[in-house]
Amino acid sequence: MIDFMVRRHVVRGSHLLTDEHAAYRVLDDDYTRQPVSHGRREYVCGAAHANTNEGFWSIFKRGVMSIYHHVSDKHLQRCLDQFAARYDTREHEEGERFDHFLQATVGRRLTYQELIA
Repeated sequence: MIDFMVRRHVVRGSHLLTDEHAAYRVLDDDYTRQPVSHGRREYVCGAAHANTNEGFWSIFKRGVMSIYHHVSDKHLQRCLDQFAARYDTREHEEGERFDHFLQATVGRRLTYQELIA
C-alpha cells in the first residue's frame, strides 16, 4: 500500500528520507532512499532524519481527526496543501503569515462549482 501511494504521488528518482520500516524497501529501485533506524535509536544519519516528516504528519492527522473528521480522496490534496502551507509558515509572525497567504491568492479563484465538480 505504501509503495502504491508513493509511486502515485512522488516523482520517480526523488530522494526519500524514511525510517527503517520494511514496506519502504520495495521503493529502492525507483527512488534514492536514505533511512534512519529508530529501532537502533538512530534518529539522524548524516542529512537523513524523519523528524520533520513525522512532525508534519502528526499535525496533519490531529487536524483531520479534530477539525474535519474525514477527508475524501477528491479533496485530500487541497487539505494537504493547506496544512503544508501552515507548517511551512509556522515560524512567521501572524501578520506576515496572513500577508503571505493573501498574496498567494492574487489572481486565483476557486468557485463553488469547481469545488463540487
